[in-house]
Amino acid sequence: MLDKLEKQRTFALVGHGGTGKTSVAEMILFNAKVINRLGKIEEGTTCLDFEPEEIKRRGSVQPGFATYKWQKNTHYLIDTPGDNNFIGDISYLLTGADGVVFVVDAIDGVKPLTKKVWSEVERADLPAIVFVNKMDRERADFDMVYDGLTNILGIKPVLLYLPIGAEANFKGLVDVLENKAYFFAEDGKLTPGDVPSEIQDKVLELQEMMIENIAESDEELMEKYLEEGSLTPEEMYKGLRAGVLSRELVPVCVGAALENKGGSKLLDAIQQLLPSPLEHKPWIGEDGSERASSVEEPFAGFVFKTIVDPFAGQLSVMRVLSGKLSSDMTVANPLKDTKEKLGQLLAFEGKKQISVKEEVGPGAIVAVAKLKNTSTGDTLCDEKAPFVLKKPEIPPCILSYALAAEEKGEEDKVFAAVQKLLDEDITLSLTRNDETGDMLLSGMGQLHIELSVEKAKRRYKVGILLKTPKIPYRETIKGKAEVQGRYKKQTGGRGQFGDCWIRLEPLPRGAGYEFVDQIVGGAIPKQYIPAVDKGIQEAAQKGVIAGYPVVDFKVTLYDGSYHSVDSSEMAFKIAGSMAFKKAVEKCKPVLLEPIMSVSVYVPDEFMGDVIGNISSRRGKVLGSDSDNGITEIRAHVPMAEMLQYAQDLRSMTGGQGTFTMEFDHYEECPPPIAEKIIEESKVKEE
Repeated sequence: MLDKLEKQRTFALVGHGGTGKTSVAEMILFNAKVINRLGKIEEGTTCLDFEPEEIKRRGSVQPGFATYKWQKNTHYLIDTPGDNNFIGDISYLLTGADGVVFVVDAIDGVKPLTKKVWSEVERADLPAIVFVNKMDRERADFDMVYDGLTNILGIKPVLLYLPIGAEANFKGLVDVLENKAYFFAEDGKLTPGDVPSEIQDKVLELQEMMIENIAESDEELMEKYLEEGSLTPEEMYKGLRAGVLSRELVPVCVGAALENKGGSKLLDAIQQLLPSPLEHKPWIGEDGSERASSVEEPFAGFVFKTIVDPFAGQLSVMRVLSGKLSSDMTVANPLKDTKEKLGQLLAFEGKKQISVKEEVGPGAIVAVAKLKNTSTGDTLCDEKAPFVLKKPEIPPCILSYALAAEEKGEEDKVFAAVQKLLDEDITLSLTRNDETGDMLLSGMGQLHIELSVEKAKRRYKVGILLKTPKIPYRETIKGKAEVQGRYKKQTGGRGQFGDCWIRLEPLPRGAGYEFVDQIVGGAIPKQYIPAVDKGIQEAAQKGVIAGYPVVDFKVTLYDGSYHSVDSSEMAFKIAGSMAFKKAVEKCKPVLLEPIMSVSVYVPDEFMGDVIGNISSRRGKVLGSDSDNGITEIRAHVPMAEMLQYAQDLRSMTGGQGTFTMEFDHYEECPPPIAEKIIEESKVKEE
């Protein structure tokens, strides 16, 4: 098994949306003879994008998995989504990999989203190979992409293959290390040939640069290079691999996935340069303990994705961290304090699952069906050697929508259907807002939420409406007042009587609620004082001017009277409520709106438009920083103005802008807007 593991590769295809990662996966699987024809995203025929939502929108919305053989060695492939709406769990997917093939588009080059996704690769500390795709397309510009790798991503690229020609004239590759040319035949197969004379000087220059970069990553090689002025191809490969594993060097391959150009050379690079699972650094546990990525260690496996399959049911996709795993094992789930009896292990070829008969070791990606108590983020392990992997961080949800049932009375069905999606997608969140009564679905963007609802409707046959959520406004006061709340009711026989005097005054923003008891001489008996407090709090929750909770105020109860027979807790609760409402009306009540802390990332050329747009949304720009052509703009913007921002930013920046936001504080609502909201609430109440 050790020899097999040394040659095994487990890697993720990573890149922003539209770079053609799924087409690269198709090319890899075609060259590995897993599929006998290249599928196309436009036709919905790819092996890895098979969900109806993916076929409809022509792009990945969830990861794809495939197992294949190259040169008799096992490779496990994870195809990650690239759209900003669907990359929230990329940290989990990268936990499943030992290395990365980072796909960059030869037309668009390095964009803000490229940098964002590359930062995830850096955070995961994984070695990478860059594949420059779409060299056969119009406007393909290899030099522009290559410069962007250095200037924007800040990496040290080592060019393995120089393209011969571009666009419709992309006809071959030059192996820079060996100074050999290969030309594409009709089916993408390579035919050796002479390096074209017009690029021979450039190839020699690149080769010299490559040797210097490789020598710099290894002291022994550097000494030999300085003494002899050259290195053997074997020494160069050894030094290059060492540089890749230490993340000092990033090899670059080129091709055109849809035409199967460059696929076999990419597969060779994956085999020769990416690490084996045995070279993975030790895994860190929740308690700080370490577990080596070794077959000699006890078994541990991390469930990094859950998939619902229409035939097999719930599949837990697991990366083997250490030890050996086979079908029918009983393992522990320390997080849930339970045991799981595993059934048949399954490997993936896109939507097709294949039964795994033999034992697998570190680096294997397998699925197990119908585990009872295991969810994404759990670690399964040997009962006698517990280990819980430290979970990767995922970004907070940035957008929420309210859900409603199309048919009255089916709210619980809607809640149950969407709840099932949460098992699959850890970047979704479903909550009920007690204040507004809304069922809120939160996610990474508008498209993320819309497609999740589409999936729930299709799978669970339930009608769901998506609505803009209600804004959680607040009410507060700006002045002081002293008022009496007196409740007296005679109904024949025992009546109701409660009488209190309160002083209402504002507190600083965010201070909450304070109740002070200043009753002396038993003006109100002690047992009725909590009832006054409760009446005030209940009235504050329902609001006074627009039906929103009143916040940041202090109430002092300083006088009152009672009746020895007619007074009761209920009477004093009502008296407290009456006093509070009357006092608020005298204290210059105002409406507060939630303000979000927003960070927007855009190419420098869009900075002016984006800042102007933020200002038009009543936002206050706090500052901006530019780094390698990408500007981060920080601002405070009212939540009410951010509900459609994802869509507008996409239009404004041609899909290149991204943003994050979180609640920051409450601020007084401008009078014209407050008046409109108060008017609307009165109409609704009537």
